[in-house]
This record gives sequence, C-alpha cells and structure tokens, in this order.
Amino acid sequence: MQRLVTTPIVGLSMLALVITGCGTVTGGAVGAGAGAAVAAGTGNDPGKGALIGLGVGAAAGAIYDIYKRN
Repeated sequence: MQRLVTTPIVGLSMLALVITGCGTVTGGAVGAGAGAAVAAGTGNDPGKGALIGLGVGAAAGAIYDIYKRN
C-alpha cells in the first residue's frame, strides 16, 4: 500500500525538478536511471550502476548549472 502512494509522489517530484531546470538534481536522476539500465543490461548490479550514474550525473548537472549562469 505504501508503495502505491509513494511512487506517484516521487514521480511528480522528479517531474517538478526537471521542469524547474535544476541541473544537479536532474542530472543525478537521469544518470541514476541510465546507470541502472546499463548495469542491468550488462549483467551487473543495477544498484551499483545507479549509484555511479547518480554521482556522475549530479556532477555534470552542477557543472552545467555553473557555466549556464555565467
């Protein structure tokens, strides 16, 4: 039951962050998804792939935000 309530809330929160253009969080979300997908496709642990993707995506998003503002 809790999963049915939590999933739409998390989805709407991620959508709001994408719309507002927060590069760090958006990059982290996209990176985590991509990392999990690549890890699952190659037969590795999707959790570890998501963590690596989260870090790389968040860093790229932060760098993008810094250069976008200047």
